[in-house]
Amino acid sequence: MNIRERFKDKQRIIIKIGSSSLTHETGALNLTKLEILVREICDIRNMGKEVILVSSGAIAVGSSAIGISGKPKELEVKQACAAIGQAKLMMIYQKLFAEYGHMAAQILITKNTMTNPVSRRNAYNTFQELLKLGAVPIVNENDTVATYEIQFGDNDTLSALVASLIEADLLILLSDIDGLFTDDPHLNPNAKFIDVVEELDENLLHMGKSTSSSDVGTGGMSAKLSAAKIATTSGADMVIANGEDFHVIHKIMQGQSYGTVFTGRKDHSFSLVDYLRSINHREEK
Repeated sequence: MNIRERFKDKQRIIIKIGSSSLTHETGALNLTKLEILVREICDIRNMGKEVILVSSGAIAVGSSAIGISGKPKELEVKQACAAIGQAKLMMIYQKLFAEYGHMAAQILITKNTMTNPVSRRNAYNTFQELLKLGAVPIVNENDTVATYEIQFGDNDTLSALVASLIEADLLILLSDIDGLFTDDPHLNPNAKFIDVVEELDENLLHMGKSTSSSDVGTGGMSAKLSAAKIATTSGADMVIANGEDFHVIHKIMQGQSYGTVFTGRKDHSFSLVDYLRSINHREEK
């Protein structure tokens, strides 16, 4: 079976949306795209599949609401913008999902949620129960209480950690790029597109650059490759695709050739707890 053909049979799907895919250049929400996103997710739910949405955008929405142009730099301002923006974002998600007959549920996570055994188990149980009830969990980092700018580094990493936690079988990262290239296609017109990555080795990991073409988002290609390492090692397939048109979601689910596929190869020696501890160790140095 073609690697993409098996996407049709995936049952637990995580979709990650970056800030730049949700907003206009003004920083305000792109409501047309949001409605398409929700409709796509609801249609997947109508097939009997489980969907978790990892959504950025709270800081961008909050910034726009209080009239800040561009991305705020001070931590306190970011946290205040997140507090305003997260509520506004969820209000819109709740309204749109309800219009299509589905429930949205908010889950805000900090690094402590994942590193603390009790919190991690509680988070797992909450996800399981929400999915059992037919709700669509909408996940974001709890930026309002975070002590770092973005404790997980970005929502690419967060989505991969959630995929590992709840044993998802497909992670779709939608961003401002078509997939993985041999070089940055925004800068090098000769960069070649990579269709499938069966083994994520060190050469590929070093290929990622900690840059993003957007001044709204935070996750560059290196963050996406790190996410791919977590997700595929945990057994999930992952796709990096362009989020310019959210209709790409059902096309990916149908097995059409969009984005770069990273094939899941579960490593039973991989430990989410050990991985998070290694992050903490690096930060403490």
